[in-house]
Amino acid sequence: MRFTRTKAAAAALLLTGALAACGDAGSGGSSGGGADVDVAEDTKFPAGSTMAELAEAGEITIGVKFDQPGIGFKSAASDEPVGFDIEMGKIVAGTLGIEADGITWEETISDNREPFLQEGKVDIVIASYSITDERRAVVGQAGPYYVTGQQLLVAKGSDVQGPEDVKGKEVCSVTGSTSIETIEKEYGATARGFGTYSECVQQVLNGSFDAMTTDGAILLGYVAENPDELEVVGEAFSEERYGIGYQDPKDTEMCQFLSDTIEASYQDGTWKQAFEATLGQSGVEAPEPPKVDPCA
Repeated sequence: MRFTRTKAAAAALLLTGALAACGDAGSGGSSGGGADVDVAEDTKFPAGSTMAELAEAGEITIGVKFDQPGIGFKSAASDEPVGFDIEMGKIVAGTLGIEADGITWEETISDNREPFLQEGKVDIVIASYSITDERRAVVGQAGPYYVTGQQLLVAKGSDVQGPEDVKGKEVCSVTGSTSIETIEKEYGATARGFGTYSECVQQVLNGSFDAMTTDGAILLGYVAENPDELEVVGEAFSEERYGIGYQDPKDTEMCQFLSDTIEASYQDGTWKQAFEATLGQSGVEAPEPPKVDPCA
């Protein structure tokens, strides 16, 4: 089953300077930029479906990260978060016919994404949420809408230049992420999880940890904020497929709606424009969008 929506036309507002823009977004210097998403009118969804309930309410709560420059970041000076995941959330809401003021952005860290969905605290999660079989066993995940890979963030001049150099060294990430398991089991690092990525970055900056590991897209945002002190090293050593989380893994209608919405954003150019206005501001060109998994 496919659902139609009003085409979302996005006008990306260019920020000032590539790396500078990404750094400003992280520090609260940028208040916006991104997709100007049209809100669908006269939406029609199956009666009793999750989509129909959200559309009728005219409101949606979306779990996102608040500490990932370029992906999902909210500073003390801003009213709402900014980043690529935020733009994807706006596209989903617009497809449901929900106005911008009907979106509630709920801070969601790696360790509480499944609980927030299961408890109904959020309606969907778009928070650098890697698709895994384990997660799909307890919540739904549609996508991927973006694919990146795990890398390492180190202080400039570090003797760690790739994953082969972390054996026996201390590496941090965030609690509940797939990155910790990979760096421990496959590369022999001593890993520790923190509540947020920003805490982990500080541990690398002050020399308490040899490296930080997570998705390369996230790490580039922190390099942009600290270009004289930090760098990303080595090639990607995993594949992280970002998906949109929803409550019930058996809700195939919701899965199909989200999948169709992602694919529509590829076709109308909204996805690329949203990327260029966020992650693209670090100088990275928009990649080919990934193929969306079929809904079971």
